Amino acid sequence: MIRIFLTILVSVFYLQLSAHKTGHDDPPSRQWSVLSVTGPVSADFIRYEGDRVWLADENHAVVSYPFSEFSETDQNFITSKREEILSLNSAKMPEFESTILAWRTLGQVIGALLLAFSLVQLVKRKTKIYLMHGALGLVVITIASCSTGSGTTEHAPKVPANDQELMRSVFGAFPEVRTSTDGTYLYVSSDGLPDHQMMVGITNWQQQVPIDHYYTEDNSWAIPLQPRLSASPLSTKTNLLKGAIAIAANGIPIFNPLNNRGEDANAIGELDKYGGHCGRADDYHYHLPPTHLQGSVGKGKPIAYAVDGFPVYGETEDELDEYLGKFNADSSYQYHTIAEYPYFIAGMRGEVKLDPNSRAPETQVIPQARTQELRPALRPLRGAVITGFEKTGDKSYSLVYTLDGEQHAIKYGWDEKGLYTYKFIHPNGSTETETYQR
Repeated sequence: MIRIFLTILVSVFYLQLSAHKTGHDDPPSRQWSVLSVTGPVSADFIRYEGDRVWLADENHAVVSYPFSEFSETDQNFITSKREEILSLNSAKMPEFESTILAWRTLGQVIGALLLAFSLVQLVKRKTKIYLMHGALGLVVITIASCSTGSGTTEHAPKVPANDQELMRSVFGAFPEVRTSTDGTYLYVSSDGLPDHQMMVGITNWQQQVPIDHYYTEDNSWAIPLQPRLSASPLSTKTNLLKGAIAIAANGIPIFNPLNNRGEDANAIGELDKYGGHCGRADDYHYHLPPTHLQGSVGKGKPIAYAVDGFPVYGETEDELDEYLGKFNADSSYQYHTIAEYPYFIAGMRGEVKLDPNSRAPETQVIPQARTQELRPALRPLRGAVITGFEKTGDKSYSLVYTLDGEQHAIKYGWDEKGLYTYKFIHPNGSTETETYQR
């Protein structure tokens, strides 16, 4: 019997050691064909981020090349690796959990062997002493089977459900914002337009202007009522460059502080004084946490909720973790803002589902409300500075900007039938008018 135990244990430890060989001294695993390099590049794949591919060569030096310079075969391999990594990031069993599962299985096997040994010896020798082996086997099986509590493994400790009364009070501070729930999500509905001034101060402008969007009914923003901690939080530096990562108390979506090119939108002049601007669909959204809403929601309340379900609070003197959040005494979790990049939510601490049609770094969380693109997306207007913006009617606005020392204006609005009219006023007084039907 002792020999059986020793054989099993030695085999298991050998398998564990074999499975954890580092391979640090192994040569690079792939030969790459790169357009700008003569001959093959011997290197290991590290990551594909933006438009560049990062490799580690045979001297362990990190090099990068544009994705477009790789051969078609290499591009297919790179894309496949990125999807594999993305899949692991979305749902990955921690190593310690797989180890526990392995030991649990081993315990069950040993228990079964003890039980089988007991039965065989009892039949052959008619000696009751072997009943002890069977009893021991049953004990081992029971302990191993109950060691994880159930057949499933928990990826992280459970956190309390959101306080729905608090959530409704936060969004209820703005009369134009409406909420509803289905027991799984709190749905936030708005027209996508804040009640504060927009666009003024932008020095890096793509000629978009804010219009209304129907974030209502089945196109509302969804916030989980029961957040769940992620075993593999997604960094907002290398993921989630598309779509909202939080919803402000006034119903305006908050995007990653990095734009879809991976640049700090605030640092390059793309944002107004409230931390927002318009996207390609003329959709206004923030890229900075809207700390200016604190006075409206009330002191000590969240200014937003992240799409993983955790609340976002303003600045604090408490120590924050690497995701810019902290745990409370009741095991709840909350994000906080800081004055410099990454500003808030350095990583998505809660579990989220990623859009399968999106690819890192431009992944986005689903469910995600959709914008309704009306007119063609325009190109950046170099040198333009937005100096004025005002609401001129119930559904009309005026935007003023300077370019080369001259003043330009856009007066626009829409009617009840969804007809949008844009009037462009040039410095010499001439005008152009465009209309679009939604």
